[in-house]
Amino acid sequence: MSEPAGVSAAEGGIGVAMGGAWGATGPVEAGRGRCRFWPGLGYLLTGLPLGIVAFVVAVVGFAAGVGTLVVWLGLPILVLTLMTQRALAGAERRLVEWATGRALPPHHYRAPKGTGIGRLWSALREPQSWRDLLHAVVAFPVRVAAFCIAVTWTVGGLGGALAATWMWAIPQDDDGGGLVWLLTGNGWLGWEILLNTLLGLVLLATAAPVVRLLVLAEAGLARGLLTNESAALRARADQLAAGRRAAVQAEAQTLRRLERDIHDGPQQRLVRLNMDLEAVARRLDDDPDRARPLVAEALAQSREALDELRALSRGIAPPILADRGLGAALAAAAARCPVRVSLDVALPEGRRLAAAVENTAYFVVTEALTNVAKHAQATLCTVSVSSDGDRVLVQVLDNGKGGAHLGKGHGLAGLADRLATVEGVLDVVSPAGGPTVLTAEIPLAGLGEERVG
Repeated sequence: MSEPAGVSAAEGGIGVAMGGAWGATGPVEAGRGRCRFWPGLGYLLTGLPLGIVAFVVAVVGFAAGVGTLVVWLGLPILVLTLMTQRALAGAERRLVEWATGRALPPHHYRAPKGTGIGRLWSALREPQSWRDLLHAVVAFPVRVAAFCIAVTWTVGGLGGALAATWMWAIPQDDDGGGLVWLLTGNGWLGWEILLNTLLGLVLLATAAPVVRLLVLAEAGLARGLLTNESAALRARADQLAAGRRAAVQAEAQTLRRLERDIHDGPQQRLVRLNMDLEAVARRLDDDPDRARPLVAEALAQSREALDELRALSRGIAPPILADRGLGAALAAAAARCPVRVSLDVALPEGRRLAAAVENTAYFVVTEALTNVAKHAQATLCTVSVSSDGDRVLVQVLDNGKGGAHLGKGHGLAGLADRLATVEGVLDVVSPAGGPTVLTAEIPLAGLGEERVG
């Protein structure tokens, strides 16, 4: 879904959608419109082979699928046909955007659910895939007509404009036989060359607007059938709602874990420290010698409580992350891990990622290292962090026993919820026997500006 973060606003009819690209609104746009002639012509010429493939796949696949549906063979055939149409529709969208110089409105494919037959039925009920198939059928005659007109107008115009270079080499009857002869009875070759040259120049002069109109027709079909802004907006709203729910759940889980860790660790030590201090207060007057070991033990308890509080604070947002950045914080986390860690952080020099991105990436790595140390029985863990300008990719690989999954109630499920709060994605590949590869993608858009490191 990768498409990939915002949703463009709804635009009006075809004229509005293509005005900027085809020069309908002013001199600047007009210049750009002339520059779009060659992409438009290329789109019309290359669109026909794509349309033939899409039409044949749509008709043959639909007929074969429906005809064999009674024996269940038609179900996978129909699903395969729709999946193929989805790929061809994606190619069509890119061609339209290349030809017009404008992005199309968004579209949305629902992810299939379930397994086996249920997953096939779910894929079969996906509405945008059927719109793709309908586009392949409806657009085919339009493509054929547009291809023929574009080739005739441009190649015929070029041939007519260059008539003087080739018409003299064609054998002529004594009585003529060209268009001028048919109209006037005059069979002189010079008049034929002149008329064909004028017609060719007219065709060439009008080729640009004709090509634009043909592209508008095909782009209008693509816009009407291959895009669905309302469905994309609904999916986006559902995604944001799910992200908010995940944020609330992740925050609640974090607070519960923090409360449990404080209760089991520092709080118990502080209770013990309070008891030791009370014992010291009772014995200072009557038995100072017996009070000294209690004072030493109280000091030890206070140091351990302080260390545990520092460890808890590192798990939330360590000072080194705020002061020195993600690379230094991950190096410190790797040094604390009982499993040997190989760390590779490839981030832009002199720049800091947004705080939300750094905190999330740090949380992913530290949680993954904790899971590796507790459950993986691994001897080596490799952590790599990189950025391509649009996202941060975090990958944690270990040579442990494998078997990790995103099931509800497991630690990785909470990690997925944490990533969902920033619209990130978590993927886990962990076959039995290992190795385990955890990959997290964190988008950069909408999470704040980068900072100077």
